[in-house]
Formats: sequence, C-alpha cells, structure tokens
Amino acid sequence: MSERTAVHADFTIERRYGTSPARVFAAFADPVAKRRWSTCHDEGGLGEYTLDFREGGFETMRGAPGPDGIYAMRAIYHEIVPHERLVYSYEMFRNELRLSVSLATLEFRGEGAGTRLVFTEQAVFLDGHDNPQMREQGTGIGFDRLAEELARQATPS
Repeated sequence: MSERTAVHADFTIERRYGTSPARVFAAFADPVAKRRWSTCHDEGGLGEYTLDFREGGFETMRGAPGPDGIYAMRAIYHEIVPHERLVYSYEMFRNELRLSVSLATLEFRGEGAGTRLVFTEQAVFLDGHDNPQMREQGTGIGFDRLAEELARQATPS
C-alpha cells in the first residue's frame, strides 16, 4: 500500500468586479449562469451539473471524460447571506478517487459601484493526488471566467 498523506493549505483570492454585490451574488445563485463560468478549463466540458442553491442544498459537477479521467465536485451550502456571504464545503474526485476536501467562504463587499469578492479556502489534499498550487490556479481561472460572465450579462442582446 502506498503511503497516505494529508497536506493542509489555505489561500485567499480577491477580485474586483465593476457591478453590484447583488449581480455578482446572482451569478453564483443562478444555475444557468454558474454552469457557464464555474469550470476552470474548457477541455471536455461539463457532463453533468446540478445546483440546489439554499442552505443545506447541494451543488454537483461531473466533467466529460478527458485524458486524466473524469473529474467531479460535490458541495453542500452551509450558510447563504444574500449579497454578502456564502459558506460551503466541497470534495473533489478523479475517477471516484477523493482528491481533496475543502471549506470555502466567499464575501461580497461593495466598493463604490462595484464589488470586491474575497474567497478563502481551507483544504486538505489527500495522498498526493492534487496540490494547493493547482487548486489556487484553477480557482483563479474560474473567477476570471466569472468576470467574462458578468460582462456578457451587461452587454445588451
């Protein structure tokens, strides 16, 4: 049997968006919008996605098969304070193998006509299957995609 390891890490990412906390928050609450922006890469895309956005509700993502297998995420929302804060925990999997378990907090802070989003994650990465640097990078890419989604929503059709 290989050696079991647990690597603990935490990180914080801040982003500024030129729209109100209510609009940024809505991009997390709306399952159609969230599905568009919440993946950190395009290859393979999402095979399955569900969002039950309420305290005690679940969010699940399962990617289409790719070269490294099938990635999946399962989250539960612990606290939702509209337009102000989200607290949830989530697990990441590859081919049903648990890679990590995390606690995440998002704070939506009004700054003038915009929003400062503060994301803090505390995680344990299991048995060397994932690492904190890759998670932080992927999360940052997701927040870049959120900026694109907010810009898309602001553009009249």
